[in-house]
Amino acid sequence: MADDEKADAAASAPVAHRATGAAEQAAAMLTAAGMPRMPARVMMALVAAPDGGYTAAQIGDRLGVSAAAVSGAVRYLQQLHFIQRRSWPGDRRDRYEFVHDTFSSSMVGNIPVYTRLAAYIDEIATEHDDDPGAQDRATELAEFFRYLSERMLQIVEDWRELRRDATG
Repeated sequence: MADDEKADAAASAPVAHRATGAAEQAAAMLTAAGMPRMPARVMMALVAAPDGGYTAAQIGDRLGVSAAAVSGAVRYLQQLHFIQRRSWPGDRRDRYEFVHDTFSSSMVGNIPVYTRLAAYIDEIATEHDDDPGAQDRATELAEFFRYLSERMLQIVEDWRELRRDATG
């Protein structure tokens, strides 16, 4: 058997999927929090995947969904930088893996969004100087987003330090 054929056989070999129930429950929680259902399911399947991730066919097999469903979910998750596609020498099929530290990096990346959002909401408060109720709501929300943007960086730095200490 040629190397290409061996790689294809290995990529399409059945995989013993583990933690399927927990992954589905986690995906359901992410869906309830606003993430689209199929990307949430694919992401949690990849969190539970063996080292080296899954091929698209293996994801479809694990989830019992079509190649089109996997393709759309993978594209969505790649745009968010939650997963990465990897190719291996001698393997014709790409494999997908969950990106470590993706959520903390995403949170830090959103700090400018929170800061700018606070500035826009400040404008709402300013334009409602004759309406104390609207002004108070806007002021409180803007203050929350400023607080969030300030604390988010510290939370992520604390998390990374904790991980460094735990991993040596």
